[in-house]
Amino acid sequence: MLVFRWLILLCLLGAAICFAFYAGTGQPRFKHYGGVTLKWALLAAGGFFAVLILERVA
Repeated sequence: MLVFRWLILLCLLGAAICFAFYAGTGQPRFKHYGGVTLKWALLAAGGFFAVLILERVA
């Protein structure tokens, strides 16, 4: 579980860095990379919390 927490944290950090690069350079590719990374980080977090909830219920 610790590995998944770090993976989600690193994905969110990567998305924040991409958005910071977009703010600094104004290049839309960094905005796109940040959005894609954020989407996958949120999907991973949703899956992680779904597993935690299912463990608690079962």
